[in-house]
Formats: sequence, structure tokens, C-alpha cells
Amino acid sequence: MDPPVAAGKATRLMTLADNETRDRFRHFLTIPTRWMDNDVYGHVNNVTYYSYFDTVINQYLVSEGGLDINQGEVIGIAAESLCRFQRAFTFPEVVQAGLRVSHIGNSSVRYEIGLFHEGEHDAAAAGYFVHVFVDRSSRTPVAIPAAIRAALTPLSIAD
Repeated sequence: MDPPVAAGKATRLMTLADNETRDRFRHFLTIPTRWMDNDVYGHVNNVTYYSYFDTVINQYLVSEGGLDINQGEVIGIAAESLCRFQRAFTFPEVVQAGLRVSHIGNSSVRYEIGLFHEGEHDAAAAGYFVHVFVDRSSRTPVAIPAAIRAALTPLSIAD
């Protein structure tokens, strides 16, 4: 079976494998689960996984790319996301979030994220997240700032 294509981009194939592994990611951030992350079924609620995606991406952009989330003229807006769940996380536990970049365009970037249990090779969840960089005031797309582009390049797996 052919891999799915990204929405609206019939020529660009998704690079996410069915079973992502730790060695395919370029940057990692450790994120502790919180008591409030658990749902009534005793595991981290699926919507929280997107919060982990947001955290690893934005922590990297702020620390490595100089993104000013409070007053910068350019901000990243989430345009698309997907998450495949394999195994649950619980509280208390540590999530190791892996990050890579599969596409850098003029104004957009597609990140791919793997969430791993401590010491495990296979991802418990994996997905992607697309940012479109826009002018904070007008919300119109702008070129990815040079410092952010420079920070994203080492995470790139191809294009």
C-alpha cells in the first residue's frame, strides 16, 4: 500500500513510518507527564499528545531559533497535524519527544515527532505538525526568518 499524501500536496509523500524508531529523530526533549494529563481511563488523554508536539517544537524554536513568542513580528500558526497512537503514557512517567523536519518551504515547515517511553526504541506515538509563519498583525504568510531557518536545517531529513 502506498503511503498517504499530505493534504493538498499530492506529489509530496509523508515520511512517517508505520512504526517510528528513536534513531530517526535529530533532537529530543524530556517532558514529564502531569497528574492532570491522565483521563478517566487511567492513561494520558490523546489530546495531550498534541500538547507534547507543541512543546518540543516551540521549545526548540525559542531556544535554538530565537523565536519571540511574546513580541516577535513573526509567529508560527498550526495549519495541520496528525498523531498515530501505538501505546499509552501514564502519570507519573517521562515522555521523550523526538523532533525532525521533513520539509522546509518559503513560509511553512513540516515537523515530525516521535513520543517515546524512556529507554524504548519504538515510538509510543508519532505524528506531524505543520507551521505556517505569518506576520503577527496581519496573519499573512511571510518567509521563515533566517535564524529559525538556520535552526531548522540541522533537523532536516530531506526535501
